[in-house]
Amino acid sequence: MTLNIPDFCLSPDIEKQAAVERLARLRQVLAANHIGAAIYFDAVNIRYACGVRNMQINTTRNPGRYLFVPVFGPVVLFEYMSCAHLAEGYPTVDEVRPAKGVHPFYSGDHHAEHLAAFVQDIQDLMAQCGLRGARLGVERAPIDVVPALMRAGLTVVDASISIDRAKSIKTPAELQLVRASVAGTQAAVAYMEQNLLPGRTENQVFGDLHQALIAGGGEYIETRLFNSGHRTNPWFQETGNKVIQAGELVCLDTDAIGCHGYYTDMSRTFLAGDGPATPVQRELYGLAYEQLQHNMALLKVGLSFREFANKTWPIPDKYVDHRYLCPIHGNGMTGEYPIIPYPDIFHLCGQDGEFEANMTVCVESFVGDRDGGEGVKLEEQVLITPQGVERLTTYPYESRLL
Repeated sequence: MTLNIPDFCLSPDIEKQAAVERLARLRQVLAANHIGAAIYFDAVNIRYACGVRNMQINTTRNPGRYLFVPVFGPVVLFEYMSCAHLAEGYPTVDEVRPAKGVHPFYSGDHHAEHLAAFVQDIQDLMAQCGLRGARLGVERAPIDVVPALMRAGLTVVDASISIDRAKSIKTPAELQLVRASVAGTQAAVAYMEQNLLPGRTENQVFGDLHQALIAGGGEYIETRLFNSGHRTNPWFQETGNKVIQAGELVCLDTDAIGCHGYYTDMSRTFLAGDGPATPVQRELYGLAYEQLQHNMALLKVGLSFREFANKTWPIPDKYVDHRYLCPIHGNGMTGEYPIIPYPDIFHLCGQDGEFEANMTVCVESFVGDRDGGEGVKLEEQVLITPQGVERLTTYPYESRLL
C-alpha cells in the first residue's frame, strides 16, 4: 500500500499556548504542595513544564539538561550544549543557560566541579526568587544531586508526585494536542492493518506502523507490543521475526508518542487473513470486549479509585494469572497517574483519590488462558467529562471476532 499520510500536527501557536497553560497549572500544584521551586531532569517533564523538546529519549537516559521552575520567578532552562535556540519563541522560558555536567557521562574527571557549580546555581536562583528556606522539589536526578543539595542546606522533596498530579488534568489547549495525536496514531494503525498480511513478519508489519506514525507528525513508539499467534499469550512479549500465519490473532498496543509529544495508547486485536474466527477466538475477544465496556461504563467525575477497583469486571479464574497489570491508568505525554490496581491487590499498591473532569485515562483488558493458547488485548483511551466519558480512540473493532 502506498503511504499517503497527512500531517496531523496543529499550529505551533496552539502548542505554545498549551505550554503556557501547563506551566500555570504546574505552579498551582507546586504551591498547593508547599514546594517553592522544582528541578526537572526527566525529558517528558521538562517538555510538560516549558514545552521545549530536545532528543527526548536520549536526554532521559543521559540527563544532560534540566529545568528550574519556581512558583514565582524566572523559569530557567539549563540546556544541552549548543541547543539554546530550541527555546526561542517559548514564553514559558525566561532564561536559557548551559547545563552543568551533573551526570558523570558529561563531566568526566571534573564531575565534582560541575556538581558544585550546579548547587551554587540553584542556591542563587532560590535566593533570587525569595525562596530561602523553601522546599525544593527534585525528580529523577543523577544520584549525587540530592545529597549535594542537602549538604548545602536545602530542604529537598520528591517533585515527581506533584508534577504527576498536575499532568493528570488536561488544559483546553492540551486537549487539542491530545486529539491530534489520536488522529495521527489511528491513521498509522489503519495503514499498518492494511499491510497486516500472512507471510510477513511481526517486525515488518510493526515497521509500517512506525513509518506511518512519523509521516503523520508523530515521534516514536515506547514499546514493542505487537505479537501474533502463540506469542499473544502471555502478554508483554516483544515484537520479533515470527512469520504471521493466516487465521492467527494479532495483538497491538500502540504506546505511541504521537503529535506534539502526546501519548496515544490503544490496543486492538486483529485476525490475520480472510478466513473466519474460531469459536475460541470469538470467546476470548468477547470476554475482553465485555471487560472493557463494563469498566468504561463505571467512570464518572467524583468516583473514588477504590470504588472503581471494587466494581471492576470480575475476571474468570483461568484468566487471572495472565491479566493485564492494571484495569486503568492515566495518560498524557506518557503513561501517567493514576495507576489503579485490581481489588485483590489494592491493599498493596492502591492509593486514595478520585476521578476528575478533564482526566484522560486508558482502560485496559487482556484475556489469555493460564494454560496457553492465544490471547486478546483491547484498550481504549477516554476523556472524563462532567457529562460522562468520551472515547478518544475510536478505531473499529474486528467484526469477525466480535
